[in-house]
Amino acid sequence: MEAMRPTVLLFDIDGTLITSGGSGRRSMALAFHELYQRRDACDSFSLSGMTDQAIVRKALVAIGVEATPEAISAVIDSYLQHLAEQVLRVDDRTYRLHPGMREAVDAALSRPGFAVGLGTGNVREGARIKLSRVGIHDRFSFGGFGCDHENRVELIRHGARSGAARLGVPLEECRVVVIGDTPKDVDAAKGIGARCIGVGTGNYSPADLLAAGADHAYADFTAREALSILLDGP
Repeated sequence: MEAMRPTVLLFDIDGTLITSGGSGRRSMALAFHELYQRRDACDSFSLSGMTDQAIVRKALVAIGVEATPEAISAVIDSYLQHLAEQVLRVDDRTYRLHPGMREAVDAALSRPGFAVGLGTGNVREGARIKLSRVGIHDRFSFGGFGCDHENRVELIRHGARSGAARLGVPLEECRVVVIGDTPKDVDAAKGIGARCIGVGTGNYSPADLLAAGADHAYADFTAREALSILLDGP
């Protein structure tokens, strides 16, 4: 059997690892209300698969505010303050880790030659807040985040490079796998030549994700083949 190449896994957060009970959207609405007295700034578009910076930029434009770097930063700072409060208010039945994800992450961490990180549109602090609620933030020692780049392809590239550096090998020698729940995750994976495993735990079905170009897609990570594909390829 051919030896497995050094492997970098990049997990998305919202809709993939967790469901946060709408705490992110509520926190964003509260931030816009605090700064602009507008709770409806994000109401005209879907947040699914977007980076935090892209969400804020689009919402500012939607309410007629110039999306300067300073304006974007101010909204994100307010958002994070509200998020720290909102995630604690969601019932455990609504705020949850998706089935099979803890086991998948822990299995990958136990494998030599694996680097397990995040590939998420959340800014780094937002990722910490969300994942700390379900007790898995400490599993992820690196990643590509929404504060690394507004463009999802580039933040995934950043995460992949960080993972390769931790393995001590060039990125070109690595098998990179993105695990996500939206076509944007698929596009980002393909944008850097990575594999993509889709999960139907967000707003898209496995069939939707396969149609978008995912290499594999499952209802969730309790599916029979999901863990073996994640760990053993191809």
